[in-house]
Amino acid sequence: MPTDTETIITISDVMEYLFCPRFIYYMHCLDIRQHEEKRFKVMKGREVHEEKLIRNPDYLRKKLGVTKKEMNVFIASKQNHIKGIVDEVLFLDDGTAAPFEYKFAEFKDTIFETYKYQLVLHAIMIRENYHCDVKRGFICFTRSNHHIETLEFTEQDFKRGLEIIQEILEIIDKGFYPNKGKYKNKCIDCCYATICT
Repeated sequence: MPTDTETIITISDVMEYLFCPRFIYYMHCLDIRQHEEKRFKVMKGREVHEEKLIRNPDYLRKKLGVTKKEMNVFIASKQNHIKGIVDEVLFLDDGTAAPFEYKFAEFKDTIFETYKYQLVLHAIMIRENYHCDVKRGFICFTRSNHHIETLEFTEQDFKRGLEIIQEILEIIDKGFYPNKGKYKNKCIDCCYATICT
């Protein structure tokens, strides 16, 4: 259920929130940058995205039923207070559309929650902007020989995606200091570790 806030968050905010909710507090409430440009995987991931835009822009993944695609699509939902960039919006032969994301990562038989909800929220915005059904999304793991995983979406996934947005907006709009994330081993590599109590 959307609120009447004017705040707009990004897909990156969602991924940071799922890593640890306190990222949102430090970034948005205290305005402390995390200096992503110093992190190798972040920078390498950006390189991979740029490379995909240059190479094979007309290539369609026929095995996935793709009939058309749009690349590097800025997309937003004013109603749901979120915006982001989709690597590719695929239009499939069953009349649906799907988000497609490249990850500079190896596939290790699991899909991280951050990846899943990135696709889920892209799907919500694609449905709203393109007025078509979105039933699935795809992730390409570039470090596993471009292995592609398909995620089938449920209504529960969409519901949880919208709840995540509302949780983030509450932190930003109310200055709410959230609990740490559930995985304490992530604290070791966190850029906010020295100031987080």
